[in-house]
Amino acid sequence: MQGDVNKPVSVVIVTSGSKDYLRDCLDSVEAQSYPDPEVIVIDNSLDPDFSSAIRGSFPFVKLYSSPRNLYYGPSLNKGIALSRGDFILCLNDDLTLDKEFISEALKGFLINDSIGMVSGKILRPDGKTLDSTGLFLSVWRTAKERGYGQLDSGQFENPGCIFGVSGSAAFYRRSMLEEIREGEHYFDPRFRMFYEDMDISWRANRRGWQAYYVPQAKAFHVRGGSWRPDSGLGKPVARRYLNDRLHSELIKNRYLAILKNEDFFGLFAHLLPVMLHDLCAWAYILLFRRKILKIFFSRREFL
Repeated sequence: MQGDVNKPVSVVIVTSGSKDYLRDCLDSVEAQSYPDPEVIVIDNSLDPDFSSAIRGSFPFVKLYSSPRNLYYGPSLNKGIALSRGDFILCLNDDLTLDKEFISEALKGFLINDSIGMVSGKILRPDGKTLDSTGLFLSVWRTAKERGYGQLDSGQFENPGCIFGVSGSAAFYRRSMLEEIREGEHYFDPRFRMFYEDMDISWRANRRGWQAYYVPQAKAFHVRGGSWRPDSGLGKPVARRYLNDRLHSELIKNRYLAILKNEDFFGLFAHLLPVMLHDLCAWAYILLFRRKILKIFFSRREFL
């Protein structure tokens, strides 16, 4: 197992170019103490000038400029298919890494051969507020980021097993991705944004893979930086700051993750909290966000 830590690493970053986060992200990847990770950027900006600027400033990057917006999940599929690493770190463009992140996070894979996913300690840009210390499946059957919005007072300094990893900085073992992929897809392309990390973590758990948390691997995330308005950055109750289309996507993908991964006994055991969650969520929409109803019920992604 010790040799695994020296195997090649690929970093896959998805960007829409909507805000100027990518440069800081790439600077932090270039500064990693781990030698020569392969860096792949999937560019959904549809802007040739943006693509040219990134190529000129970061010649080590393998940049794929998509002729259409692939969205997040399908973009990761493209990046993973292009990559060569035995371990693949998938990043949001609004995230930066501590220089030891890759070196420290890789140690999580050494725990045992069943560790297929590793999370570090993901903080907000202030370095004091936690963003995620692991992804968990709540009793409401929602995706729960452990520590979300809490001040970091050392309460999550112990490494250990978790349910899954946040999509903002998700480290995967390639052999796990190959085992659980669905046809040609590692990430289900129906999860264009939101819950793609929960779906793949849930699928991996069902196949006997584990996720591990390494607090020494630190990263800094502008939660929702690429899609929330600036007025909503760092604010609680993130869905309040989603536009109607993205809010509909969030609701749809939760249902899709449950339909795909929950068994009968699990659904029966959690039926009451699921119904309570949905009652509150749909009441909010009926009272304040009725346009979401039209968008949600016109969708075809379940088919």
